Amino acid sequence: MERFEVNILGCGSALPTTKHSLSSQVVNLRDKLFMIDCGEATQLQFRAMKLNFTRLNHIFISHLHGDHCFGLPGLISTLGLLGRTAELHIHAQPNAEKVFSPLLDYFCKELPYPVIFHAFDPKKNMLIFEDRTLKVSTIPLKHRVPTAGFLFEEKPKSAHILREMIDFYQVPFSQINAIKDGAGFITPDGQIIANDRLTRPADAPKKYAYCSDTAYTEKIIPIIEGVDLLYHEATFGENERTRAKRTMHSTARQAAEIARAANVKKLALGHFSARYPDETVLLAEAQAIFPNTILANERQSLKL
Repeated sequence: MERFEVNILGCGSALPTTKHSLSSQVVNLRDKLFMIDCGEATQLQFRAMKLNFTRLNHIFISHLHGDHCFGLPGLISTLGLLGRTAELHIHAQPNAEKVFSPLLDYFCKELPYPVIFHAFDPKKNMLIFEDRTLKVSTIPLKHRVPTAGFLFEEKPKSAHILREMIDFYQVPFSQINAIKDGAGFITPDGQIIANDRLTRPADAPKKYAYCSDTAYTEKIIPIIEGVDLLYHEATFGENERTRAKRTMHSTARQAAEIARAANVKKLALGHFSARYPDETVLLAEAQAIFPNTILANERQSLKL
């Protein structure tokens, strides 16, 4: 099984605590690292989890609230001190470049690598990154400032070769890739060997959805339908439902209702308010609606 995991660097909300760092995650797909949000202390948690700075080339910023992006200048500076020369790509709403460029010009004047900003419209569900193994799309969220979540989708994989059948029929190496892509094989004596005798189906592509920060909104359900893992903010419990609505955040119960409606496989709660020293109350509220719910925690790796 190829690696697809989500590393939690920070899952607290706006007020830092000794228990929780501010929002940041790293998606590891086949040893390529993709960062989501970059709150303060992100680079420290990155080091603590023994992640490789050289494998990080893309950072996705959900919105321009400080607890999701104040760590970005420091991380960019550190990468320069480490001698980075490869491009670093920042995917964010259009104002991000205007906000961060003056800081980088002042504090990182001799940066040895280019930082490239890619703007997206947080109000639209759109493809913003693609390579041969992965697609990343935005999830329009409902918050006080323009905000988007992110959907990470593996691309379909080739079928698995059955080595014993390849050897039995003496299939030339030159035809292996075609067989992986669905072709059959014709033996030297004209016998047609169907593809399903030579392969077994590929593993289903994995999907991960990140939804923080947002008020309850059913508009995201079709986008995140059936994902293997949903990270959804659960800033408040039901005792603060009115406050959640006013600040355009979600309760743990609301996160669970979204997970249930979207038929996701697993729900991870995060973005916890500092007013909850023990988040098990949030977990209980969510599990009453969607049993396969866990609490996110710093330095945790969630495997899909």
